[in-house]
Amino acid sequence: MIHQKWLIPATKGLGFRLEKGQVMRVTDSEGEQVADLVAYLAGDFGERFDPGVTMDALSTMKVKPGDKLYSNKYRPILTVLSDTVGQHDFINPACRAEMYELLYGKKEHASCYQNLNHALEAYGIPSPDQYYSLNLFMNTVIKSSGQISVERPKSKPGDYIELRAEIDIIVAISACPCAESACNGYHCTAIEVEIL
Repeated sequence: MIHQKWLIPATKGLGFRLEKGQVMRVTDSEGEQVADLVAYLAGDFGERFDPGVTMDALSTMKVKPGDKLYSNKYRPILTVLSDTVGQHDFINPACRAEMYELLYGKKEHASCYQNLNHALEAYGIPSPDQYYSLNLFMNTVIKSSGQISVERPKSKPGDYIELRAEIDIIVAISACPCAESACNGYHCTAIEVEIL
């Protein structure tokens, strides 16, 4: 297996293939940077990582080493091997231009939706209506009142998560371009990805 390493520039995306048994490490290079991750089965783009199914299968919103992440067909697609942060988001969809217009009054803003579309284009994966991603390092707090608040990520420079593919998959990751909120600590930075 070939060792590969990339640095996703701030506000950009990356797509790559991960074979069954390969391990990827996603590292927050400078700290407080969210990385939206999606994964599709290499041979069937109708099957993909699904955060809702994962929460249902695990009965939790917080994954830990040893936990499996599931597809929309309730099959294990990735396994968490190690995680130095322990705080990721399963409930928010990928940000998109319309979100920035609604929440911040900004038109044609860069977005994870756009980054993921570009990253998956080369693999022939069509753009979905929306991406329901694993938002690595995103610190979403649900209060007892039901109010949802996105706080600054808990990740420090060099923090990472390692995931092993349980089947051949196509992965796309976006270094989230939101500098308008605490989501990325009000400052977008790079994400490092490595196939170990």
